Amino acid sequence: MSNVPDTTISFSALFLAEVEKVARQLDPATIERMALLLANVRERSGRVFILGVGGSAGNASHAVNDFRKLAGIETYAPTDNVSELTARVNDEGWPTVFEAWLRVSRLQSRDAILVFSVGGGSVERNVSPNLVAALNYAKSVGASVLGIVGRDGGHTARVADVCVIIPTVHPDRVTPHSEAFQAIVWHLLVSHPALQQKATKWESIAPGA
Repeated sequence: MSNVPDTTISFSALFLAEVEKVARQLDPATIERMALLLANVRERSGRVFILGVGGSAGNASHAVNDFRKLAGIETYAPTDNVSELTARVNDEGWPTVFEAWLRVSRLQSRDAILVFSVGGGSVERNVSPNLVAALNYAKSVGASVLGIVGRDGGHTARVADVCVIIPTVHPDRVTPHSEAFQAIVWHLLVSHPALQQKATKWESIAPGA
């Protein structure tokens, strides 16, 4: 006999119901604008730099693969280089780590920043100040700014050209829903007809092959 209480079943149903609610509240028009902006970045031979911290950094790494392999967009995540990241944090401090990385990459107006974040960054609350500094630098050089964020979007939503805000449907689960739907939205984008250039592996294999 299982020792798992029956309440876990109802929690599973509740969590999945919240997922459905988040999906229904997302704004398709905003995602469409993001797809078209990214297509424009590719057309002007721009690069996309995906910035994320914590779980969002893991998402950024995965998304880099998809945008490069499926959409043919030159894409990078500063957090993929742990040696440079930790050296800059150790020697120069956390708030400037992304901005400094982007300066060495010679961020230009043809490029774009894509932020994955739960809160979007806030200097006032001292949360993800590195995102704030990077976004301010991106705006100063005329780069496009995009975001897939939760809560109220923070600094990212205030300065972005296009920002998808993951709706809050339960205050205790802002982070899991935000990070999960980062993946939903970026997978939508790399599957979008305006962006996808190459089929994913299993979809390219004939049934029964």
